[in-house]
Amino acid sequence: MDAPIGHFDTALPAPDALDELTGPVADAVRHWSGSVPAEQIVYVDTDPQWADTAVFVQHYGQELLERSANCVVVAGKRGGETTLAACVVLSTTRADVNGVVRRQLGARKASFAAMDVATGETGMEYGGITPIGLPETWPVLVDSAVVDLPYVLVGSGRRRGKLLVPGKAFAELPGAVVLEGLGVA
Repeated sequence: MDAPIGHFDTALPAPDALDELTGPVADAVRHWSGSVPAEQIVYVDTDPQWADTAVFVQHYGQELLERSANCVVVAGKRGGETTLAACVVLSTTRADVNGVVRRQLGARKASFAAMDVATGETGMEYGGITPIGLPETWPVLVDSAVVDLPYVLVGSGRRRGKLLVPGKAFAELPGAVVLEGLGVA
């Protein structure tokens, strides 16, 4: 199979690559529902040594720079309560944590979650967290620019490998909220 974007040696429909995914991500693919068939989510094998964005796009395709998204875990705090959420923004932007995210979560303060919290709560590897397979109670805040792309490169739950996901599928994830201006330059 050829990947819909980028240049990868190995590309498989995600349902055929469950052994390459972490448990939560594999379960989400296994029980996938929505307008985008699970077979349209593509797993591509990538080498962690080329994980840095500049080196990654040089190796796998320059067009991926504008078609990649980051998924970060944030913690919103208000009155002793903490709400964990995920933000999905294009890799050329950063999540507006102190503005859009804080207001959306109704928090007094919002910040990136600690690495041990992010990995412990998601069951995914740091640097590979993906919005597919997150706890269903979490808000998944998605920048509208991500949803508008035909395919987006995101983590696979591990540092090795990535997922190529049709942009509109992000809007259908459990807890998804599509927001204008979530990603800022």
